[in-house]
Amino acid sequence: MSTAAVLEVEQLGKSFGALAALTNVSFAVRQGEIFSVIGPNGAGKSTLFNVISGLHTPTRGRVRFLGEDVTGLAPEAINRRGIAKTFQITNIFPEISVWENVAVAAQSRQPESGRVVSLWRRPRLDDEVTALLAAFRLDGRREELAENLSHGEQRYLEICLALATSPRLLMLDEPTAGMTPGETREATALIREIVTARGLTLLLIEHDMSVVMGISDRIAVLHFGEKIAEGPPDAVRADQRVIDAYLGGAD
Repeated sequence: MSTAAVLEVEQLGKSFGALAALTNVSFAVRQGEIFSVIGPNGAGKSTLFNVISGLHTPTRGRVRFLGEDVTGLAPEAINRRGIAKTFQITNIFPEISVWENVAVAAQSRQPESGRVVSLWRRPRLDDEVTALLAAFRLDGRREELAENLSHGEQRYLEICLALATSPRLLMLDEPTAGMTPGETREATALIREIVTARGLTLLLIEHDMSVVMGISDRIAVLHFGEKIAEGPPDAVRADQRVIDAYLGGAD
């Protein structure tokens, strides 16, 4: 793993009226790292993701990606720079096929010439889409309408959509939400395998502590919008502030 920072969050704050959702949150995510953000409900995790991905403009602080200040850029501009995000609620195109879902996402990559290339004329498009679907064991479902997939398959498809944009940083918001324990174990192994194989950096929000502790290189803990701990899983697990936050708040 490189020590170079892919993502730097500096004294980030976000307020909604009188409510401070984030207060002075800072951390850096290194190249090739799996970095998780955890905390009780209402801790500010999704707000943090939304600020990084451009859905919200921060009240204060900066976000840097590969050394560039991307604070306040529109989501599509941030995506073109190499950040892809999935959502807590599955966000796919339900009325088109599985293959078409991923192909549309792949088309969103901006060609070097700046011209939009027809989806159906892109060279090697089918190979790219098929490889992604195969990685998540969806290749046998490529002609199926996305709405007919199981919940777990839809979560996999959403990750395929994010990966189709060729990101450097992948942000996953509760990727195993609603999955059975068996599906969760399989999803965790697949995510780690694919992130490692593609040399990606992963920023993860996840409530399932077995997932977080098993997959993460480092973890940051938010509580009432503030970072109260950061470090490797064993250190975070033993941190009294983290224990108190989880025992004293909703999980």
